Amino acid sequence: MDELHALSPPLWRWTGGNGGDWFFVTIDGAAGEALSATASMRRLETGRRAGWGSVKVAIEVGESRWSTSAFPSKDTGWIVPIKAAVRKAERLAEGEPVPLTLRF
Repeated sequence: MDELHALSPPLWRWTGGNGGDWFFVTIDGAAGEALSATASMRRLETGRRAGWGSVKVAIEVGESRWSTSAFPSKDTGWIVPIKAAVRKAERLAEGEPVPLTLRF
């Protein structure tokens, strides 16, 4: 992991078919382009695509740090899930910006 990006995308909610809610941020702009380039390079290096085209990332929000995957979005950029424990610990609210550091 050698790319580092600081950004503040808004937190948004997706409600699944079973009524469960998932929360995400969208990574676009320069960070999204860098994720796309990383995914392409890894696909060329390995000869295969990662699950759902994902890229492993490390996220920092306030005092919270964790590893997850960024997934390409059909609409724009990439989406990154934000865990409930992090939302609670960092007092994140839907629609509000999430100041984060993204490393991949």
